[in-house]
Parts: sequence; structure tokens; C-alpha cells
Amino acid sequence: EVKLVESGGGLVQAGGSLRLSCVASGFTFESYGIGWFRQAPGKEREGVACISTADGSAFYEDSAKGRFIISYDNAKNTVYLEMNNLKPEDTAVYYCAADPAVGYIETMYPDWFASWGLGTQVTVSS
Repeated sequence: EVKLVESGGGLVQAGGSLRLSCVASGFTFESYGIGWFRQAPGKEREGVACISTADGSAFYEDSAKGRFIISYDNAKNTVYLEMNNLKPEDTAVYYCAADPAVGYIETMYPDWFASWGLGTQVTVSS
């Protein structure tokens, strides 16, 4: 089965940067959509960014546009999320998710993704 392992979370000050990694294994389909979601205490899980392994096309939710960059390294089966100009409201547990049915999208929802990692904590202080 598909396994996803996130890493790279930590504590940073507002305005700082952080890079998250998601190492994937067990892929059996030709391509997958791989996304980053986040969930803060008391809030619903929300999408951040998504990328297709087929062509590298990426989608960003409004909260991430202009600040975050998602990328995929095929050789390492790893998806990255580069986060810049971090804000306290970015504080959350960040999850990596994947699904073979997800390709080009114009929005993202948690129930579209079947496989999930366990998450990594990102805390932004002011």
C-alpha cells in the first residue's frame, strides 16, 4: 500500500521559512496527485497545495499563493513544500496525502485523497 512520511516541521518566527518533505512509497499507478493539507486546533482540515506527478502541474489555495512552493523529485519519490514568509496563522499539523485519481485540479478537499501520512507540526511564533 501507499505510505507517506512527512518531516521538516518545527518552530520558526514569523517571517521565517521552512521546508517540509514527504517521502512516498508503494505507488502502483502511473501517476498520483500529492497534496499538502493542514489542521490547526479547533479548525477543519484544509488544503494548502497539490502537485501532479504526471506533469508537475501545481495548485495552491489562496492562503499559500505567493508564499509557498510545492515540488516533486521523481528520483527520490519525495514531495516538498517550501514555506516562506510564515505567519502565526500558518501554525498547524501539516499532512501529506496522495491519490491516483487526482490530476489537474482547481481546488482540493481531504476526501479526494485516500492515502495519508501522520503529519508534522509547524509552529510559527510572533
